[in-house]
Amino acid sequence: MLEALTGLGLATSAGLNAYIPLLAIGLLARYTELINLPSNWQWMENGWTIAIVALLLAIEFVADKVPIVDHVNDVIQTFVRPTAGGLAFGAASSASTVTVTDPGSFFASNQWVPIVIGGAVSLGVHGMKAASRPVINATTAGFGAPVASTIEDGISAVLSLVAIILPVLVLFFLLLMFLTFGWLMRRRKRRKQEKEAAKWAQSQGWRPTG
Repeated sequence: MLEALTGLGLATSAGLNAYIPLLAIGLLARYTELINLPSNWQWMENGWTIAIVALLLAIEFVADKVPIVDHVNDVIQTFVRPTAGGLAFGAASSASTVTVTDPGSFFASNQWVPIVIGGAVSLGVHGMKAASRPVINATTAGFGAPVASTIEDGISAVLSLVAIILPVLVLFFLLLMFLTFGWLMRRRKRRKQEKEAAKWAQSQGWRPTG
C-alpha cells in the first residue's frame, strides 16, 4: 500500500500545483537514488522535460498570486492538474523508492488504473483549491491571494517529498487539508448569511412607515 500512498500524495500535490510533483519526480530520479523510474517513465527525468516543467512552474508561480488572474489560471488548470496528477500517480506507482521495493505488485494487472485515480484525486483537490480561493480573496480584499498561493506551493513541495520519502505521513496532510477546506467553506457560508441578513435589515429600514 505504500506505493498507493506515494501516488496519492503526488496526485494531491498536483491538485495544488501541477508542476511541483512532476519536477520533484524528475529531479529526484535524475540526481538521487530516492526514486528509480521504470523505462517507460524515464522521459520524466530527461533534461528537456525538467526544463520545460520548470518553465511552466515559473509561469504558474506568478499567475496564481495575482487576484483575478488566479481565477483564470484555475480555469486553465482544471485540465492541466488532473493530467499532471495522473502522470504523477502512474509514475510513482510503477517506480521503486526508498520505501517501495516491489512497485509492480499493486497495479500489475491494470496499468491504467493509477493514472485514472491520480487524475480524479488531483481534480478533486483542484476543485477544493478553486472553491476556497474566492473566499480568501473576498475576506482579504485580494491581498490574501499571494499568501495563500505561496502556502499552497509550499504544501505541494513538502507533500511531494513526503510522498516519496515517508508516504505514511500523506494521510496526515490529507486530513489537514480537508479540515482547512471545511473551515473555509463554513466561513464562506457564514459571510453569505451575514450579507443576506444585512440586506434584509437594510430593506426593512427603507420600508415606508404609517
